[in-house]
Amino acid sequence: MKLVKIIFILLAISLNSCEEEIDLDLNEAEPKLVIEASINIEEDGSNFAFIKLTTTTPFFNTDIPFVADATVTITDENGIQYPFSHSENGFYLGDLIPQANVDYTLKITHKNELYTATTHLESAVPIEFIEQRNNGGFTGEDIELKAYFTDPSGKPNFYFFEGLSSKGDSFDALKDTFFDGNLIFGYYLVEDIAPGDTVNFNLYGINETNYNFLFTLLLQTESPGGPFETQPATVRGNIVNLTNPDNFPLGYFRISEVYRFSYTVQ
Repeated sequence: MKLVKIIFILLAISLNSCEEEIDLDLNEAEPKLVIEASINIEEDGSNFAFIKLTTTTPFFNTDIPFVADATVTITDENGIQYPFSHSENGFYLGDLIPQANVDYTLKITHKNELYTATTHLESAVPIEFIEQRNNGGFTGEDIELKAYFTDPSGKPNFYFFEGLSSKGDSFDALKDTFFDGNLIFGYYLVEDIAPGDTVNFNLYGINETNYNFLFTLLLQTESPGGPFETQPATVRGNIVNLTNPDNFPLGYFRISEVYRFSYTVQ
């Protein structure tokens, strides 16, 4: 027993002597511009147009650097220009009510580099009803919700779906490849959702490029923070840097019709 005790003591001393503080020297890339450019047309025709500009940060940095000194405009295909002014926290606001079948070009000048993208208004359809199941999830004891809408037939359609509540958010990118002209649903399942909770569903019309961007982004996103958290790999959107193509931005530019539906869990 004495021999065993001595061996354990020597082993402990050996392990303690091997402890060493290691400083990780992580490579830090030059910050990239992150662009979230969304113009949403509501069911009643009103809209909210904003462009949010930030930059990437080192891995362990939790502060978000807002960009407040950029020049931001949107120009339609007829040459009419709509300036966007910085409000606060990287948000640029402007007065623009997009029209159907008109191309709009976003231009952002930051640090003497020009970023641009062109898109047009993409339509959506109303959310018609919510189906609730109380025996969903892996355990068979969770509440799951399906928000149904009817896809227009005869042309490809793409959608961005949100389910938002105080208990957690759910996102999805949908296309009608196998559901053209039929009912499609957006799926919502989060832990701890309970009767009396309110879930707000939003359905945005997007184009195929935006769908591919969001679908890839969501595949990489496992955290409940949503698709706009830090990603393990670079996902490029539809915005390019005309001045220096190698210094491409992150993010997207979209103009979407959006339908909303508020549901109280039964």
